Amino acid sequence: MGSSVETLEFQAETRQLLRLVIHSIYSNKDIFLRELISNASDALDKLRLESLTDSDLQADTSDPHIALEVDRDARTLTVRDNGIGMSRDEIVELIGTIAKSGTAGLLEKLKDAQDAAAAQSLIGQFGVGFYSAFMVADKVTLRTRRAGTDAGTQWESDGEGTYELQAVDGLPVGTSVTLHIKPADTEDGLADYLAESKIRQIVKQYSDFIRWPIRMATERTDAEGATTRETDTLNSMKALWARPRNEITEDEYTEFYRQISHDWQPPAKTVHMRAEGTFEYEALLFIPSQAPFDLFSREAKRGVQLYVKRVFIMDDCEALMPNYLRFVKGVVDTHDLSLNISREILQHDRQIRAVRRRLVKKVLGAVKEVRTGDAEAYATFWSQFGSVLKEGLLEDTDNTEALLDLVSAASTHDPDKTTTLREYVERMKDGQEAIYYLTGETRATVENSPHLEAFRAKGYEVLILTDPVDEVWVEQVPAFDGHRFQSIAKGQVDLDEPADGGEEADAEKSRREQDFAALLAWLTTSLAGQVKQVRLSSRLTTSAACLVGDAHDMTPTLEKMYRAMGQQVPPVKRILELNPAHPLVAALRTAHEADATDPALAEIAELVHGSALLAEGGELPDPARFTRLLTDRLTRAL
Repeated sequence: MGSSVETLEFQAETRQLLRLVIHSIYSNKDIFLRELISNASDALDKLRLESLTDSDLQADTSDPHIALEVDRDARTLTVRDNGIGMSRDEIVELIGTIAKSGTAGLLEKLKDAQDAAAAQSLIGQFGVGFYSAFMVADKVTLRTRRAGTDAGTQWESDGEGTYELQAVDGLPVGTSVTLHIKPADTEDGLADYLAESKIRQIVKQYSDFIRWPIRMATERTDAEGATTRETDTLNSMKALWARPRNEITEDEYTEFYRQISHDWQPPAKTVHMRAEGTFEYEALLFIPSQAPFDLFSREAKRGVQLYVKRVFIMDDCEALMPNYLRFVKGVVDTHDLSLNISREILQHDRQIRAVRRRLVKKVLGAVKEVRTGDAEAYATFWSQFGSVLKEGLLEDTDNTEALLDLVSAASTHDPDKTTTLREYVERMKDGQEAIYYLTGETRATVENSPHLEAFRAKGYEVLILTDPVDEVWVEQVPAFDGHRFQSIAKGQVDLDEPADGGEEADAEKSRREQDFAALLAWLTTSLAGQVKQVRLSSRLTTSAACLVGDAHDMTPTLEKMYRAMGQQVPPVKRILELNPAHPLVAALRTAHEADATDPALAEIAELVHGSALLAEGGELPDPARFTRLLTDRLTRAL
């Protein structure tokens, strides 16, 4: 033994997490062994990879394996690997404190999880499956030594408030986790986790595809009563992606997906492909059915696992999958790359770029299959990943048409369903050239916008776009199926029917503009600090006024987004449009004609502008002044 025992306290959030894991999270306690074997497999991957890049590591990689050891007398189950191991500091960081961003968020999500399956998925995503050991053990002892070091460390805890650390001499490279198993209890769901049959069943069910051998020493008694001891390999170690598709069951696909993704839900779609010719590879990709917690985190890892001739090279190979498909999980196994290829070389490798293009088309094709095959399933998928897929409209010009074909959006056509762009185009009115849309922070804000009034009155469908990325892609994508995208909150809108008295309508419009010319000019001057122009509107039917932008102006929501990201953008003055048929606007015109110098008119102009700003969900520059002016006007009216 080495130094004296050091007792440390778990981080407060770690203690909360332990209580959740032990007492309420996992309904299927068998998961603990899957999690420990998965950790051991990762350790073996890391050692093999580090030994390739560090010639001085002096690690024995001749027989990488995972060993399961049972001692029924001592009631212990040990999971042992000869992988990379851990240093003392790594133990404290990875186990003692869960020093990961988002731990508080994990706890909140776990408490809010509606069922055990959702909670299990969250545990796996946050990478804290090690703690599942405490569901079946009343004490856990971890002993480890990192490759390239001489110092070994022992970590031990009962899963309550503290853990003990101690330096230990003479440990082999790798890690052993010894669980002091609780007695079997059917009421608590505790099986006999020391029974050989139970261990075999768990390994076969959850870890059969692990690439390293999982071994266990067993005893056999022959007919004469003689006992022999032998070591069995419990898993097949067959690369699932290399097997013919017709030989693989959906359950096998699902279990493999769970192993690589730590997602407890089955995938929404599986893509299994093989390419032969000048550059051979196999790929097994999965589209999840639910978004991971870190989908929008900058620190989140993305990409798929890369193998070369069945040899693991790296996790999260970004070169194989674009950022907007970062939710895709899976494996790509190439036959022609070097085993020590670097991430930097991958980014510029011509063959890898060709593989990436093929994978992207396959994934988008699989998403389209979901859309055409099951409307309800696609609605669920789009609610989880739609905002990420639309990032591709900004990044991937090669697949713009395929991505537009997948876009699903709320619209004024049906308040309970979303619509595709293809469905929108099929419903367009005769003579309609543009695809009309309106962006905003929430659906309720958009649906209550005065900009929609004339479109609703004349039966024009409008897309309701509320994802932040919508503010950008609609400006950059020129058209869909020959129809340009047009914001109903920008530029001039004229929905007047040209037929049956069109010339008369034009004459009436001209007369209105002349009648209101003086008021519009005065308002443009009076509100010069807030707006660039005041004009009559053809998009309003019931509201007195609304604010619109010029055709190429930045929207207020986009302005707000840029400022939230710390970017300084100049404020954009907008256009105030008035409804000439509204009693307030008519009364304002009459009052202006009677006495253009009346100071009350300027206050009413401010109130009209402020009301238009509030109607679209905007923020008043001076709420206190607006409230005072409104109160004064109401008092005089009474």
